[in-house]
Amino acid sequence: MSRIFTTSFASVYPLYLAKVEKKGRTKAELDQVIEWLTGFDAEALDQHLTAETTFENFFDDAHLNPKSSAITGVVCGVRVEQIDDPLMQKIRYLDKLVDELAKGKAMEKVLRGQS
Repeated sequence: MSRIFTTSFASVYPLYLAKVEKKGRTKAELDQVIEWLTGFDAEALDQHLTAETTFENFFDDAHLNPKSSAITGVVCGVRVEQIDDPLMQKIRYLDKLVDELAKGKAMEKVLRGQS
């Protein structure tokens, strides 16, 4: 089991936020990306942040977007579409979306054709 599985989502969220804000993107855009992937609206996301939910429980509660399988590319030297562990793949999907957002990719492309 990877250590990230038991890490609280709340402890990593500020790092995601800092990464996207440093590149001129907003918290609202980050939250939109998280909602697209997980189905968590602002209230549900806030509840997970307040409860300091682990990544494992965060993704257990999520309703992954059916288009999430369209997320491809490399994160930390690994192709996300080739990750065998389902939980690690979901975490890397989120990492990839955050990377794309921070790199200035259009929101429609980040959300795989949805806006």
